[in-house]
Amino acid sequence: MSKKLVLFCDFDGTITEKDNIVAIVKKFAPPEWEALTEQILSQKISVQEGVGKLFQLLPSSLRQNIVDYIVNEATIRPGFADFVRFCREEGIELLITSGGIDFFVKPILAPFDLDHVPIYCNGSDFSGENITITWPHSCDEHCTNGCGMCKTTIIRRYDPATHYRVVIGDSITDLAGAKIADFVIARSFLAQKAEELQLSHSTFATFHDVIATLTQLKQEVV
Repeated sequence: MSKKLVLFCDFDGTITEKDNIVAIVKKFAPPEWEALTEQILSQKISVQEGVGKLFQLLPSSLRQNIVDYIVNEATIRPGFADFVRFCREEGIELLITSGGIDFFVKPILAPFDLDHVPIYCNGSDFSGENITITWPHSCDEHCTNGCGMCKTTIIRRYDPATHYRVVIGDSITDLAGAKIADFVIARSFLAQKAEELQLSHSTFATFHDVIATLTQLKQEVV
C-alpha cells in the first residue's frame, strides 16, 4: 500500500546554515549564555528550561535590534526555495518544525512562498522587562524531554500506517523525532547519531541533496 510523504523540517542549522539562537545570544547576551548553552547541549537541563533562561538574559527593548541583526545575519542553505517549490509541485506535505522563536523565525522565512506551510515554533512575550519565551507546542503525555517545541508530538499526529514520516535536521533537538520517523535526512550531529543508532537515513549539505533523496523516496513509498 502506498503512503503519503510528510516532511518535518528543522529550521536552525537546517534551513539556515547556523543556529540563530546561538548567534543572537552571542551578540546580545551577557557571558552567562555560554554556561547555559553547554548545559543544554550536554542535556543537563532541558531545551525548554535552557532556552527560556537564555532569553531571560535579554531585555525586551532589544526586540527590533535582534530582528534586524538576525535577518541580516542568517544565511539560508542553498536550494531551500527550490525545495519548497518541489514539495508544492509534487504534493508533498511540508511542515517547518523549529525550536526557534516566532519573532525571528517568521521574518527570516518571510521571503519564501510558505503560505501553505505550517510553521511550528516557540512563542515570545515582550511585555516584561526581559524576553519571555512561550510554549504553544510543548510536550504531550508521551514525551517527558521538556522539548519546548516538541517535534515528536507533531510527528505522532501522523499515522505511520498511512504516512511515510521524514525528519530533516541537524542537531540534538531533532534526535527524538528521528528515532520515531520512518526516514531521516541529516547533517552534522544528527547524521552522526543516525549512523550510530542505525536509523534509515541519508545525509545532506544543501537542499538539492534533500530533493534528490525525496525523489528516490517518492518512487519507493508513494
